[in-house]
Amino acid sequence: MPAAEPTAIHRMVARCRAGDHPAAVAKLESGWAVMGERQVFPGYCLLLPDPVVPDLNALAAVARGRFLADMALLGDALLTATGATRINYAMFGNLEPALHAHLFPRHSSEPDSTRTLQPWALDWLAAPVYDVAVHGEMRARIGAALASRAVLSCV
Repeated sequence: MPAAEPTAIHRMVARCRAGDHPAAVAKLESGWAVMGERQVFPGYCLLLPDPVVPDLNALAAVARGRFLADMALLGDALLTATGATRINYAMFGNLEPALHAHLFPRHSSEPDSTRTLQPWALDWLAAPVYDVAVHGEMRARIGAALASRAVLSCV
């Protein structure tokens, strides 16, 4: 039996490559767009690099630029697909020490109690778990918005 990949990011990328990740949205030049495991905001996505690297600074300049351009491309698609007012972008890697970007669609219609909070201040356990039966239409809209902007492979 092969050794387990070191992070959840490695495991998600392996599942995307195998065509076995139900939350995969599309293959971009730099990696994979996937729906977040907890939909803390409708349309919440991650961009995962392929191949996986420890952090943004581990990428050569061209690959780094491609990852950041793909992150913005995914943000553009999320604006279209969700009708969001803006996209919050985040890259940490402290818990899962592999490069990945979080993209959170934010709406001006959010309740006053949460509109100005950063996403990690919210109750993630109360957020819906990604389910293709519930979130598949959103995933398809994001994929279509990406496809209209770039040459990629939607899953």
